[in-house]
Amino acid sequence: MDTGVNVLLVSLGYVENGNAPILTSIIKNNSGAFVDPIPQALVLTAIVIGVAILALGLAVTIKIYEKYGTLDISKIRGLKW
Repeated sequence: MDTGVNVLLVSLGYVENGNAPILTSIIKNNSGAFVDPIPQALVLTAIVIGVAILALGLAVTIKIYEKYGTLDISKIRGLKW
């Protein structure tokens, strides 16, 4: 689902034959054909947040394994929710 939303956001900012809005010589010559950088920035932010959540989950999993020696919930008696 996450990848699908990212593709949708990037496609919303797509302009056929568009250029990056940071090139000043192109801005002066062709003012209407620019891609929208906001969806790309949102997708990049979403990817960074996704990686951070994955790293946090992996760190918690490693700590649980170090403490209890297993990842089987039924075998972990001292784990309290």
